[in-house]
Amino acid sequence: MKMELAGVNWMLAAAVFLLCASGGSSAPMLCHFNSRALCEFEGRHFSLGESWMDDACMQCTCLHPVGVGCCETVHRPVDFPAWCDVRVDSATCKVGLVQTADPRLPCYPGEEIRDPGHGSLQPQQHLMG
Repeated sequence: MKMELAGVNWMLAAAVFLLCASGGSSAPMLCHFNSRALCEFEGRHFSLGESWMDDACMQCTCLHPVGVGCCETVHRPVDFPAWCDVRVDSATCKVGLVQTADPRLPCYPGEEIRDPGHGSLQPQQHLMG
């Protein structure tokens, strides 16, 4: 029994290390472990060590019989103007910045773009005749 428990603990530690190390050297990745989760997604069953991508762009790994570990696969920006929002395309797991006032428009924080929510003040020229 002790030998089996030690094997499970070692396997769990190795799996968590692999999940966290897969994020690269940039911003820390959010990971979580669910000891009650089943190694199943969209009707497909997974075996120990198999991985899959869920609908929230989380890479999950089956750690049967101890549960499922999942980590983010996207790096969300943290330093951008208040008039921008982070959008994640769930189909491609790509991250982009869009303007809060009009999410159809991209946000370029490096450029000097005024907050579209405040409009622009253009001086009007009057012709005198």
